[in-house]
Amino acid sequence: MKLAVVTAGLTQPSSSRLLADRLAEAVARQAQAEVRVIELRDLAVDIANNFVTGFPNARLREAIEAVTEADGLIAVTPIFSGSYSGLFKSFFDVIDNEALAGKPVLIAATGGTARHSLALEHALRPLFAYLRAVVVPTAVYAASEDWGGAADAFTDGLGPRIARAAEELADLLLHRRPRAQAKEEAEEVVPFEQQLAALRPLG
Repeated sequence: MKLAVVTAGLTQPSSSRLLADRLAEAVARQAQAEVRVIELRDLAVDIANNFVTGFPNARLREAIEAVTEADGLIAVTPIFSGSYSGLFKSFFDVIDNEALAGKPVLIAATGGTARHSLALEHALRPLFAYLRAVVVPTAVYAASEDWGGAADAFTDGLGPRIARAAEELADLLLHRRPRAQAKEEAEEVVPFEQQLAALRPLG
């Protein structure tokens, strides 16, 4: 089972990446998933060039395939001006708008103040609803006060939210067919004679 993690943090290290790592670790532990992390900061120029040329280069194409072929997705963005970052939105703009249909997604965000936590509900959730992804009920927001004294320490408030969201995504992953299997079944060709026989009236 494959789990893609997209993080749009701009600094290194970034709180978005730290949150993404904690979420991925919690999901992978429960779903036994193989994790692939995609740092959008490293793809910023590639994404911009895609808008100009209309084609992704090899590095961006590999990242897009990692997301579209994964069984599940964790998407984490910093909140700027009350919404997701432009880099985050641009990456999902270059992905075909049918490619995430039915994919389980966990949305998360980071910001300087808890007042921006509603961006998860008025910005991120509608974005993935438009892409027809299956977004887990619990979204995770980490404000500056949610981080402990150490760079990777969480307060008691954030830990349970991570655990609950991870459990919801892991549950979806474990009870859905692997994406590769679903694709094979969708592509299975039923012979014409068999289809015709099914239409014949009984008796």
